Amino acid sequence: MPNRLAHETSPYLLQHADNPVDWWPWSSEAFEEARRRGVPVLLSVGYSSCHWCHVMAHESFEDDGTAAYLNEHFVSVKVDREERPDVDAVYMEAVQSATGQGGWPMTVFLTPGAEPFYFGTYFPPAPRHGMPSFRQILEGVTAAWTDRRGEVDEVAGKIVRDLAGRTLAYGGQGTPGEEELAQALLGLTREYDPAHGGFGGAPKFPPSMVLEFLLRHHARTGAEGALQMAADTCEAMARGGIYDQLGGGFARYSVDREWVIPHFEKMLYDNALLCRVYAHLWRITGSDLARRVALETADFMVRELRTPEGGFASALDADSALADGSGKHAEGAYYVWTPGQLREVLGAEDAKFAMRYFGVTEEGTFEHGSSVLQLPQDAGVADAGRVSSVRERLLAAREQRPRPGRDDKIVAAWNGLAIAALAEVGGCFDRPDLVERATEAADLLVRLHMDDGARLTRTSRDGHAGANAGVLEDYADVAEGFLALASVSGEGAWLEFAGFLLDIVLDRFTGPEGQLYDTAHDAERLIRRPQDPTDNAAPSGWTAAAGALLSYAAHTGSEAHRTEAERALGVVKALGPRAPRFTGWGLATAEALLDGPREVAVVGVPGDAGMRNLHKAALLGTAPGAVVAAGAPGGDEFPLLADRPLVDGKPAAYVCRHFVCAAPVTEVEALRGELGPQG
Repeated sequence: MPNRLAHETSPYLLQHADNPVDWWPWSSEAFEEARRRGVPVLLSVGYSSCHWCHVMAHESFEDDGTAAYLNEHFVSVKVDREERPDVDAVYMEAVQSATGQGGWPMTVFLTPGAEPFYFGTYFPPAPRHGMPSFRQILEGVTAAWTDRRGEVDEVAGKIVRDLAGRTLAYGGQGTPGEEELAQALLGLTREYDPAHGGFGGAPKFPPSMVLEFLLRHHARTGAEGALQMAADTCEAMARGGIYDQLGGGFARYSVDREWVIPHFEKMLYDNALLCRVYAHLWRITGSDLARRVALETADFMVRELRTPEGGFASALDADSALADGSGKHAEGAYYVWTPGQLREVLGAEDAKFAMRYFGVTEEGTFEHGSSVLQLPQDAGVADAGRVSSVRERLLAAREQRPRPGRDDKIVAAWNGLAIAALAEVGGCFDRPDLVERATEAADLLVRLHMDDGARLTRTSRDGHAGANAGVLEDYADVAEGFLALASVSGEGAWLEFAGFLLDIVLDRFTGPEGQLYDTAHDAERLIRRPQDPTDNAAPSGWTAAAGALLSYAAHTGSEAHRTEAERALGVVKALGPRAPRFTGWGLATAEALLDGPREVAVVGVPGDAGMRNLHKAALLGTAPGAVVAAGAPGGDEFPLLADRPLVDGKPAAYVCRHFVCAAPVTEVEALRGELGPQG
């Protein structure tokens, strides 16, 4: 008999709809029920591509005995962290404060007033590795609730008071300048791994936003060290097992510092951010590797994450069924190869070649004698035609394997990032089909996720909008996507839509001193209003908003939007020098601010070859955060086109920065000069 989750839109919640646990979705009714029954609430937070979430579900939530105990002593609430990042953020902060660590699945016990009093992550079905069993935890919490209620209430009250006292001011006076960015670069240099690229040790995450900062810093200052760290990291990741050498796209992270063994789930936000980084690396260096990875990653997103409605699904699972028909699932089963499997598909000679080329060993680099495909540096020069043939045959054979599950909900913020990436990659590499895919996703967001007042819904699935309100990252990242699409497509409507969203950011997410909140002023009240300026897996709402506000101000001349962007960057001035690995997008935005950002208006008759060439040159400019408006002279699509005539009847480009405009240029080389470091 399905439980209350059967009517939800989240694939993660639907995975639990047939559990014997009497789950509730997050709702006031669930807490009313706990109040009525006088029992605590078990809050379980996870997401559909989370390996250990699946493990705990199978071990505990599908177990009839455990479910019966839960149903008798608790009201159980299941939350998809990707649908409700606000709920996740508030309770994760409590978990990390209490235990010093966090992660998913997240297990929190609450009073009927939603106050947390006991925390954990994964709990096994029987005691192991020093961890108590889940049943022991449940019995301990029940005993405390029944026999020591006063103590429980006291603990819960203290936690809530501590959390409430953590409201963050904007981080200090003024915007980050040369000194702070130099300190951030020095900090990154200290944490850089010169042997393998990236920062820190294992597990190692793709540092996409830090790479964006390094590329922008090089573009603005010419600093070779910044470019070297970025280029070497990008090459190491692209050669490693974290990158899918057959189908393109990046896994979530590497379990080792050498980028060899990935945690195999593939997230939309990682691939969108990295797709853009590799395109920007190519723009600076002309690297063939960067070009290939940018295009393959874009094609991966379109091929494997695009939904019938035109948006992009959230993730692919790490696990998939084994090909032996047993029905058993294993992490990485879809992606790894044994020498025997290579011989079966390729024959003896080509299998031997593939083993050397992709670093496959007889012992295996992963589990059970299997290997993750990578591109070792010592593989030597290979016959490109043979490589292509081997790749095609292996990819075709892999297509016959059981595929990983797909979380096909549309998250507004992550689709905004994908729109920006596909638009820019399409513009850089003359791939109008990618710009078209970006436009279709943008259309879906306007049609399904935006109401008449431009308020955003965070998720949708199968063409149906979810019930949860958009948070700050949704408004900021969707605006970012629309602004990138406006620059590439020359369609000013996307600039207008970005303005609607950013006006809501100013009106409903901004505090009196420039601080930003993750939820709107009129959002559901939680035990604390979530607020986090640090960039983690994706740009924080705070720094993403600063970037989008700055770009919009450059497009429109709006003083209000630029002022709020600068106020928001105050936190980067405070955090950037101390924690540069977790302020990457904020630092990248600060680079744009220091550079101007430059405003480029390209005027000409649409379709004219000269106009197209100037527009392309503008898109290929490396100036950090430059905005581009292209259209007919006198057109009203973009404010930057106003009073910008043709020059001697020819298409022309006008470049301005810091309230000063250069003379218009009609030649591509001259425009490139305006958009390089010395422009």
